[in-house]
Amino acid sequence: MSMNKTERSAVFFEEAKKYIPGGVNSPCRAFLAVKDTPRFIEKANGSYIYDVDGNKYIDYIGSWGPMILGNNNPVVLDAVKEVIENGLSFGAATEKEITMAKLVCELVPSMEMVRMVNSGTEATMSALRTARGYTGRNKFIKFEGCYHGHSDSLLVKAGSGLIANGGAPDSAGVTEGCAKDTLTAIYNDFDSVQKLFEENKDEIAAIIIEPIAANMGVVPPNPNFLKQLREICDVNKTVLIFDEVITGFRIALGGAQEFYGVQPDMTTFGKIIGGGMPVGAYGGKREIMEMVAPCGSVYQAGTLSGNPVAMAAGITQLTYLKEHPEVYTHINKLGTILYEGLAELATDAKVSCRVNHIGSIGSLFFTGKEVTDYTSAKTADIATYGTYFREMLLKGIYFAPAQFEAMFISYAHTEEQIKETLKAAEVCLANL
Repeated sequence: MSMNKTERSAVFFEEAKKYIPGGVNSPCRAFLAVKDTPRFIEKANGSYIYDVDGNKYIDYIGSWGPMILGNNNPVVLDAVKEVIENGLSFGAATEKEITMAKLVCELVPSMEMVRMVNSGTEATMSALRTARGYTGRNKFIKFEGCYHGHSDSLLVKAGSGLIANGGAPDSAGVTEGCAKDTLTAIYNDFDSVQKLFEENKDEIAAIIIEPIAANMGVVPPNPNFLKQLREICDVNKTVLIFDEVITGFRIALGGAQEFYGVQPDMTTFGKIIGGGMPVGAYGGKREIMEMVAPCGSVYQAGTLSGNPVAMAAGITQLTYLKEHPEVYTHINKLGTILYEGLAELATDAKVSCRVNHIGSIGSLFFTGKEVTDYTSAKTADIATYGTYFREMLLKGIYFAPAQFEAMFISYAHTEEQIKETLKAAEVCLANL
């Protein structure tokens, strides 16, 4: 099955470039990192995605994670259809917001209160501001290669599309003043964290971390690393924030914090809590969240926060996950087959390659080194990944169009599709 037909996507891309920077509304979509023409998508269903040229692909992106039940899931879709009859947005309080908040607090071990926002970026930005307000301190620690959205102070050594598109890991337009309170540590290196605490005694408001890094490719934490962060935060009265935009409700129902048994003080979520609708959330301990206006002095607001359509989609998806634990059994089993299968095929093809995975998320790095942090992730050969990506796309397999993004498996994927993917990968890896 060859997918060479891209005429309409190419025409749309040229047209888009006249009106939208780079022709896309998010950099990774431009396919720059894989030197290809972005596919303009028309529809998605189950584990498939379809482009404007009529090509059909097995989808391993799932809108970057939220489509855990599969694309266009009928249960979620019905909930959305029902609620839009009453209006798309009110900018006022609704009962659905309470239902959603109670559900999130019930499912996530560390959550006592939650505030809805519209994206993961808003969630992380707001969580940090709240932590600063709560502690009265300005500085915070993030980790090289961890991406927490595009607010100014978080775009320091931020991984994700920034590395893949060859740009400097720090964005232009971020002032020195804004970045001066951002301290960067090395992921999986507790000594680097300790050193920052020693150098900035009583000045650190928060540590923010992806409990499983997934924006320098997938990099799981070393045993005890998260526990050590919990301990150092306790000793220094520092707020520990888990950015679970990717891992939340995916690694386990209660996220990575449930999986690893480490409770943060605050947690941020993204699109998965809205079934793919534009939504995010941040929350945590009651005493911290009561700092947020109108309760306290930390201001944060949004006309579309708690939007009724997003809430309906989110409540439906999270309730389904709560009532159907077999979703996790299924996606994790398929994850093992896919990622271990890819690793085996790379070894057979004598290709320098590392496959990192946990549950249903994973990444394939074209490097001979073990990938445990940002420095080792950057040893991956981007050009080789581009070749591999293009070959797989021609065979109808839609992986992430960048070396440093994660792949996602949904409940709609089947063992047959995983086998089909591995069959395609066998040929592509052998050709490398």
